[in-house]
Amino acid sequence: MTHARIAGIGSYLPEKVLSNKDLEKMMDTSDEWIRERTGIKRRHIAADDETTGSMALEAARRAIEDAGASLDEIDLIVLGTATPDKVFPSTACIVQRQLGIKGCPAFDVHAACSGFLYGFDLANRYIQTGGARKAVVIGSETLSRITNWEDRGTAVLFGDGAGAVVLEASDEPGVMSTHIHADGEYEELLHVRQGVSIGYDITRKGEAFIEMQGNAVFRRAVATFDKIARETIEDLDGHIDDIDWFVPHQANMRIIQAAAKKLGLPMERVIATVDEHANTSGASIPLALDLAVKEGRIKRGDTLLFAAFGAGFTWGSAMLKY
Repeated sequence: MTHARIAGIGSYLPEKVLSNKDLEKMMDTSDEWIRERTGIKRRHIAADDETTGSMALEAARRAIEDAGASLDEIDLIVLGTATPDKVFPSTACIVQRQLGIKGCPAFDVHAACSGFLYGFDLANRYIQTGGARKAVVIGSETLSRITNWEDRGTAVLFGDGAGAVVLEASDEPGVMSTHIHADGEYEELLHVRQGVSIGYDITRKGEAFIEMQGNAVFRRAVATFDKIARETIEDLDGHIDDIDWFVPHQANMRIIQAAAKKLGLPMERVIATVDEHANTSGASIPLALDLAVKEGRIKRGDTLLFAAFGAGFTWGSAMLKY
């Protein structure tokens, strides 16, 4: 049987950093208030000339270089994003052109904060079935462009960035199990009210930004993280103790801590970067993974559990040997 394994990782963060102290000057909030409720200290904000595509491109280049792969070996590009550069073509196609790759499938996946894991699941299945040998899976977001900087309930939460992995075919198990789900019943708990087909109008103040019912989202997120993590582990007849590192979507430190507690995992085995990056939606898992690998915490042979939860609601997980 053909398996998929992570061969390379890359990430990109914009140079501009917006700290909690900076936000104190912009709105009625405080560093203490933000840290207590979210664990966030700062976030990166895309420059005027940076886009989801330009950040994705840099993360993809770094992942391909880390994998020691050549561009002509890449035969699939999947990009998870809720903030594409254009209505069409897909941002994945824009990245493909800028990489100089021709002919392979390239498409976006829109699953909000679960976008990277949705793309990861799809690329894994492509490789397992022989549809690809080397795939680039990217999560990239410019959430600052849909953030209402007058709403302290959401403005403090989000940041920009990109992360990517190269998955390659292998005879040895790498990705062991993936699961993705959705339930549209909860659409309005976390959404951007406007869109193309219903008449996008930026002049309708406050309607083209992220809106969230925070308490309801928190409760669903914690319960879902636990459910999806256990589904993945049990699919392999495993146990939580089999996991070396839990790498969750970086939404909020309180959500991460609550999910780890429900799973019975000490925070010493959890990768948390939300304090430095804030919530970067589909980019958060590969960003966290890249940082943990570079710091020497995650090593080859470690068993990892990815889990994400996002607007839709969508959720997903993956268990793998790094």
